[in-house]
Amino acid sequence: MPLPHEVESRVSEELSAFIAPLLDHPDMDTPLTLGFVRQRILGVARAQGVEPRRFGDGESLASEIEALIEEFGADAPAADFVSVKASEDLSQFIETLLDVSEADVVPTLGGMRAAVADGWVARLAGKGVIDDDDDQTLLAEIDALIDRYGEDTPAENLLRFE
Repeated sequence: MPLPHEVESRVSEELSAFIAPLLDHPDMDTPLTLGFVRQRILGVARAQGVEPRRFGDGESLASEIEALIEEFGADAPAADFVSVKASEDLSQFIETLLDVSEADVVPTLGGMRAAVADGWVARLAGKGVIDDDDDQTLLAEIDALIDRYGEDTPAENLLRFE
């Protein structure tokens, strides 16, 4: 069953933060599903001697993962529930382009890709805003975000605020 677009926006930051390192674990040979994440959450709760219903802040992670499994199934890919944000460099690039764009124009990921191709990285590097050699890195990141969210996604929605 295909998941609805932007399903990760319904996942708490805590659960997203719990799942993200599991995705990057190099020795992970098990498909990362919601069912697997539930096992890990319950394992952490038991290891800490905490009742799973009280584990985590606010709504418990155990309750949240159970609700997601009830809606999407235990076999749903956990990666679909992780919120992805732009890197610090890409966020800076997006913010700068937002500042110079017309107020009624919403820059999209496709627009960000076009801006890199049109030489905006060099222009901003000349002003000292970003590094001159960031164009390939930014392009690769933008392409990955386009693969996940599509070209028409407003770039502003992916800004990292830290």
